[in-house]
Amino acid sequence: MLSIIATLPIQDGKTDDFEKIFAGLAEQVLANEPGCTRYELCRSTVNENTYVVVENYADQAAIDHHGKTPYFLEAFGKMGPLLAGAPKIEFFQAKS
Repeated sequence: MLSIIATLPIQDGKTDDFEKIFAGLAEQVLANEPGCTRYELCRSTVNENTYVVVENYADQAAIDHHGKTPYFLEAFGKMGPLLAGAPKIEFFQAKS
């Protein structure tokens, strides 16, 4: 299993818009990508404008597929202007 943790800083006053866009994206991902077993948005308890997306995939092919889907590309285009800075994307591999 491969995991991604994406940290996303969101502009002040834009968090509601971000959450709405993400909710639609997550619904599409979980309904249409059998190789993705977790796609969860978490909000920081320290900084309300910081979110992480926790993603679990069966393999690299599932990650590659995810990044090319029309609904991901559309949502990313809408979320981009809401960001307060560059996202930090980290990749992890399960060791069990």
